[in-house]
Amino acid sequence: MPVTAWLIIGISVLGIAIYLFIDHLPHVVAVLPYVAIIGMAAMHLFGHRHHTGAHDSNHRRHGGDSGTDTRESS
Repeated sequence: MPVTAWLIIGISVLGIAIYLFIDHLPHVVAVLPYVAIIGMAAMHLFGHRHHTGAHDSNHRRHGGDSGTDTRESS
């Protein structure tokens, strides 16, 4: 997308945000807890998609902490 398109989108989003905070601040504040809950649920659904059964073996193979100390003591 050209820079001018991103500039138009950015100015539009900024204008909408200013309008909401100036004219509808009580409504925005009332919705924030729900936005936080939906955001947490979305992060758990979409942010943890890389956790599979093979994750632990890959983690150990690449030097991650396997939960046991395998170093030899001198």
